[in-house]
Amino acid sequence: MPEPFNASVYLVDRHVEAGDGDHVAIRCQEGEITYESLLARICDVASGLEVLGVRPEDRVILVMADSPELVVAFLGAMRLGAVPIPVNTMLTSAELLKLAENSRARFAVTSGSFSAKSAVLADAAPEVEHLVVVGESLPEVGTAEVHAWKEVMTGTGAFKAPYATWDESPGFWLYTSGTTGRQRGAVHRHVDMKVTVETYADTVLRLRPSDRCFSIAKLFFAYGLGNSLTFPLAAGASTVLDAEPPAPASVLGTLRSHEPTLFFGVPTFYAALLASDLPDDTFRSVRYAVSAGEPLPAPLFHRFKDRFGVEILDGIGSTEALHIFISNKPGMIRPGTTGTPVEGYELRLVDDDGNVLEGAAVGHLELRGDSTAVGYWCDATSTRWSFRGDWLHTGDVYSRAEDGYYTYLSRSDDMIKAGGIWVSPAEVESVLLECPGVLEAAVVGFLDDEDLEKPAAFLVPLPGEHLEVDAVAEFCRERLAPFKRPRRIVVTEELPKTATGKIQRFKLRVLVTEATRTPPPA
Repeated sequence: MPEPFNASVYLVDRHVEAGDGDHVAIRCQEGEITYESLLARICDVASGLEVLGVRPEDRVILVMADSPELVVAFLGAMRLGAVPIPVNTMLTSAELLKLAENSRARFAVTSGSFSAKSAVLADAAPEVEHLVVVGESLPEVGTAEVHAWKEVMTGTGAFKAPYATWDESPGFWLYTSGTTGRQRGAVHRHVDMKVTVETYADTVLRLRPSDRCFSIAKLFFAYGLGNSLTFPLAAGASTVLDAEPPAPASVLGTLRSHEPTLFFGVPTFYAALLASDLPDDTFRSVRYAVSAGEPLPAPLFHRFKDRFGVEILDGIGSTEALHIFISNKPGMIRPGTTGTPVEGYELRLVDDDGNVLEGAAVGHLELRGDSTAVGYWCDATSTRWSFRGDWLHTGDVYSRAEDGYYTYLSRSDDMIKAGGIWVSPAEVESVLLECPGVLEAAVVGFLDDEDLEKPAAFLVPLPGEHLEVDAVAEFCRERLAPFKRPRRIVVTEELPKTATGKIQRFKLRVLVTEATRTPPPA
């Protein structure tokens, strides 16, 4: 029999057993929760879920705001050997229903603010038998039983022993954020969380018990799950949870109230912070800021450092790998690059035929590491495309310098071939972000009147700024080779994004064909 391992025990029990139960695990608007109190709540909800009939490997969908209840429900399910599935709270009822049908979940837990749209899980999902609601208002549904959270927190499971899982046991699922419009369930093991701690958290962030982690990225996707749950709890540190959607003003309040030492964001939110009127000492308690989700352009890095005095550690991770596997590191930051491989991961670049490229090269990025998912649930075709033996094919195109620094170029299907020459959208976007008055930029390819592919740029102006298309075109003419210059420029109020802040370029490719603006001069 393999040696027992349960992620709930690894993240919480061992701190209590070591005598650190009085340390604060969670900080939020409602107050502070110690590790001892957190363990008691996890045991209580595990006991309550078991009474409802939750069995090992049952799927439990979580439609919940970032809150102590989400942490407790997630770890309580894992303690039972069940499989929690935190899902995007911005999904519609119809989209939630699709995930319930795909996962064949029998149980669901929802925060009160999402209970109305989550009611579809109890009313129409073919296999959901029980819906647990955090809050006083219970939806009226006809097919499944609805329970109040306080009823499930029975208080009888203070010493609930964990189910006999081991490192390879099914742990949790995460649905990909869907930059292509299609979501797939990545199946992760209990040990995957521990691996991300021993790689990125330990070797890059070097977390310690005195740290306080605050993440703009929410718990329902891989980046946020590591930032707000795995990393702080594994270190015996504190996580700062905010149930509300992030905004610069609310972030200021959280930073002042809880004084986090680690701040996790995405490039679009860093841009929003720079566009706000926050005081320059907003991040005075933060020793590291981290960015992932999309590449951080060098201009954003420099503007943020110059204004707030904090350097951003840019990196790349994925739902399939669970967290960051390439990163800039303290004292080794090279703005505009994603950095170097995180200890514990192997990387390689391959050409279109799968041949491994050596030295300085441009190719498709693949990685090997122990945190990768075992595959996608009920999707053999996608699993075979992404998981190639020990290697995970990321779908990203990267360049690698002689000294080992990696620079993001595009998703595999986002590269633009203009005039027979490959163009990286990230390179053009970085130049556009240096243009006065530009807050955000996204570049995609479109077919001109002669069915030739050309770059098109979508720009979001800084608040109060007016962008002149001709002026932007002139700016590009002085800084980009002719084949790289946008042949169509569209000024818009916002860019379509996933919940993680990734730009949905497939939507922009549709929009650019509908744009009627006369193309700027070449």
